[in-house]
Formats: sequence, structure tokens, C-alpha cells
Amino acid sequence: MPHYRMNLHRTGGILLCDEMLESSIFQYMENLAFAFQLLIVGMLTVFVILLVVIYGSKLLITIVNQIAPEGESVRKTKMAVNNSAAILTPEPTVPTAAAIDAPTMELLQQAVAQLTGGKGRITEAVKL
Repeated sequence: MPHYRMNLHRTGGILLCDEMLESSIFQYMENLAFAFQLLIVGMLTVFVILLVVIYGSKLLITIVNQIAPEGESVRKTKMAVNNSAAILTPEPTVPTAAAIDAPTMELLQQAVAQLTGGKGRITEAVKL
């Protein structure tokens, strides 16, 4: 009677022979290859769908702009809103020219000269 020698390996508390170990490694590699294949297909699918969404929305915008361009009424409405906003805000009042005394003017000139490094000058100052 022939004797077969079987190498046993202990993996996680289970005794496996060489053939079983090779088949489990082969199965693991197949699963890993399938996982990578699934990952690549999924990422490409998402990329293609995003491209379709981006270019589809650009196409939709151009079609809508050609079919229904912004009309005169919308432009008039925008102008009316801008004009009414200008009407509602009070016009800036022109300050009356009130003379500033010499010590205050000198103090202002020194402050401006210090802040600008001697490059700035006050040409006119009006008290509000």
C-alpha cells in the first residue's frame, strides 16, 4: 500500500493540506481580482455619468438661451429695480463749507504725514 505524504499547515486553528491551502490562496486571489475589477468599473461608471451631467446641463443652458433669450421686459424690470433703489436712497448732501481752525488742520496734517510716511498731504478739509 503506497504511503502519501501530506504536509499539514495550521492556519487560524484549522489544519489544511497543501492542496487545500493552494486552492484557498487561489480563491483569495480571484476574489481580490474581482474586487479591483468592480472598483475600476464603478469608478469609470461614476466618471461617465458625471460627464453626461456636466455636458448635458451645458447643452440645456445653450438650448434654453437660444429658445427663450432674456427679453426686454426682464431688462426693463432690472433697470426699474435699480432706478427705484436709487430713488429710495437719499442723495448725499453737499456739506456746507465750514472753516476748520488752524490747530486742528495742523494736527490733521501731522497725522496724515505720520500714517503715509510723509507722502500724503491734506489739500482741503471740511467740517460736517
